[in-house]
Amino acid sequence: MIACGVGGADAVDVMAGIPWELKCPKVIGVNLTGKIGGWTTPKDVILKVAGILTVKGGTGAIVEYKGPGVESLSCTGMATICNMGAEIGATTSLFPFNHRMTDYLNATKRPEIAKYAQQFAHNLKADEGAEYDQVIEINLSELEPHINGPFTPDLATPISKLAAEAKKNGWPDEIKVGLIGSCTNSSYEDMSRSASLVKQATDAGLELKSKFTITPGSEQVRATIARDGQIDLFEGAGGIVLANACGPCIGQWDRKDVKKGEPNTIVTSYNRNFTGRNDANPATHAFVASPDIVTALSFAGTLSFNPLTDSIPTPSGTPFKFSDPSGFELPPRGYDPGQDTFQPPPQDRATVQVQVDPKSDRLQLLKPFAPWDGKDPKDLPVLIKVKGKCTTDHISAGGPWLKYRGHLENISQNCLIGAINAENGEANKIQSQLDGSWGGVPQVAAGYREAGIKWVVIGDHNYGEGSSREHAALEPRFLGGLAIIVRSFARIHETNLKKQGMLALTFVNPEDYDKVKGTDKVDINGLQTFAPGKNLTLTVKHKDGSVDVSRGCLDTGCAVC
Repeated sequence: MIACGVGGADAVDVMAGIPWELKCPKVIGVNLTGKIGGWTTPKDVILKVAGILTVKGGTGAIVEYKGPGVESLSCTGMATICNMGAEIGATTSLFPFNHRMTDYLNATKRPEIAKYAQQFAHNLKADEGAEYDQVIEINLSELEPHINGPFTPDLATPISKLAAEAKKNGWPDEIKVGLIGSCTNSSYEDMSRSASLVKQATDAGLELKSKFTITPGSEQVRATIARDGQIDLFEGAGGIVLANACGPCIGQWDRKDVKKGEPNTIVTSYNRNFTGRNDANPATHAFVASPDIVTALSFAGTLSFNPLTDSIPTPSGTPFKFSDPSGFELPPRGYDPGQDTFQPPPQDRATVQVQVDPKSDRLQLLKPFAPWDGKDPKDLPVLIKVKGKCTTDHISAGGPWLKYRGHLENISQNCLIGAINAENGEANKIQSQLDGSWGGVPQVAAGYREAGIKWVVIGDHNYGEGSSREHAALEPRFLGGLAIIVRSFARIHETNLKKQGMLALTFVNPEDYDKVKGTDKVDINGLQTFAPGKNLTLTVKHKDGSVDVSRGCLDTGCAVC
């Protein structure tokens, strides 16, 4: 059994009884040997894998972890690794069933599931002699703690090389904020190990050099670490415990300590660190590491500190060196479920009416999009040719925009404002082909829509990686877009676009991306006879009057000749 992430539209289809379809994925095997320990954590496994595979290396593949090293990982540690499988584009990630999972299920009051799973344990693992499309070898005994970033979760640096890399690349050495928790790293084990480091440092008389925030991943974890004293340790050291929510990980952070545009460094135990994601500041250098490393760096205050080898002077002048972090895989006293905040729906739901104030700027009823007119589209202007990384954060920014998630018209004003225009190297500055004026991407797009003109976007590799953000597909359609044509897509975003009626097209020859300009217009021919395995034809009309004609622009390919 596997569990795959999907977009909201796919989930709705399945709830309505419509079959879910997926291209048969490849399988990448990660063979873990040795034993994890010391400063090395499960987070470092996925940070290492991300460095090997990159953010697109797992696209179209299941990543299966195996080998004797698996036995040294906690259940929640395996969950951290699988959580960040999305950062390499993986369809899903798997671990074989073992006693660690049984222990966790029992601890979370699900013994019947544990007992049932144990009956099938012989099937919940890889077959003997199983073959893989690719195999990665990692010796956990030799694996060093890693810190990945900035601006992408696959730029992996071992902690021993971080100081030199920071100096070479000009990354700001001072750490302004350390942030631990979120869905990726807020287990009881994570929190108790970080708390052990906080206790070591405060017992030695040290104070935090960086602002330090803690985001419990659930009410159960919050209540348990409150009962067991970890929250008191964090707050006693000057840490700030945030709500059990996404928080700064998704940009819900009203940051005041730096001005927008001011270069600075933050370190987090989150899963993503795209440009501007956490604080809407494109100059923030965000790095991803384990909670242990983030906690230690927050007391040192600099990227150049290596907690495995370096010391920090105490107020008395005595050098202090951290001992290895320690913690509990599961709470010895069991989990405290905390407050039950569930509000059940009414028994009789047929009588429920949803009333939305038409003057609301946060809620707006959706209206059906206009259907396709049945003709092959002609003379579609290229709205923007996107250069480089374009995540769903670039397409539909988070942070303060999230309050408009229920109002498509308002949230569409953030459409592609983070994408870099290949024509000028700037974000949110494109030229309208209607009158030659320059404006923001949403404004120019709306201008085309009001003039009755459909448009297309040209994108680079792994377009739409990151969060499976439905609005990143809804907004282009709302603003009048017809097609997104790219070198390659992230899986869920490609599906989301199709579900919203957008053509999601991929260049057969990725190099043909270079032949299209942001000032071009295109024709897409063959839609009337479009069928599986049959290519579309793309005609590219350049500003100077020259024309390139393609031989194939399927939803899995588009080649310009």
